[in-house]
Amino acid sequence: MCGRYEMFISPENREMLRIVEDIENKYGAKNNMRTGEIFPTNIVPILSCDSSNIMPELSIWGFPKFHSKGVIINSRAETAIEKPTFRKSFLERRCVIPSTGFYEWKQDASKQKYRFNLPESENLYMAGIWNEFKDEKRFVILTTAANNSIVDIHNRMPIVLQKEKIEDWILDTDYAMMLLNEEQPVLERMEV
Repeated sequence: MCGRYEMFISPENREMLRIVEDIENKYGAKNNMRTGEIFPTNIVPILSCDSSNIMPELSIWGFPKFHSKGVIINSRAETAIEKPTFRKSFLERRCVIPSTGFYEWKQDASKQKYRFNLPESENLYMAGIWNEFKDEKRFVILTTAANNSIVDIHNRMPIVLQKEKIEDWILDTDYAMMLLNEEQPVLERMEV
């Protein structure tokens, strides 16, 4: 978990549209940014701090694995501060992954796919951390134990941020430490 998410852009969703417009203004219209259904290793927008401003920038989903092929796409929030791969990023390079929901599959024979989002909200913001590898900015999503709204589908879920807490997550390490232990919001799900 979280192995796939979405960032669908529509004229009605002003938040996501603003993020895409900011990316296009910064990187140009031909910038390799992926929207729609997002897969590991896609280049996508994240929100991070550049000097003292929180702004969208492009990043690749997944830290490289150094001893095998593939990428690491998630970090357990409970152990991120202890793991050498994630510790410095957690302390100094937190980010937010904007989305319109994430996907999970039921872990039984049906393999039914579900889309999760916040009730009465078009958007869902996930807590992440980033680092640079060979001059590429890359991120992972922080996950925690699933709450009652998802546990029957999967045992993990992303740490979900309320929009008004984005700045606190990125800039305030004490808040970030506290958030790792907070109860996650109830999510809606839909079969897809």
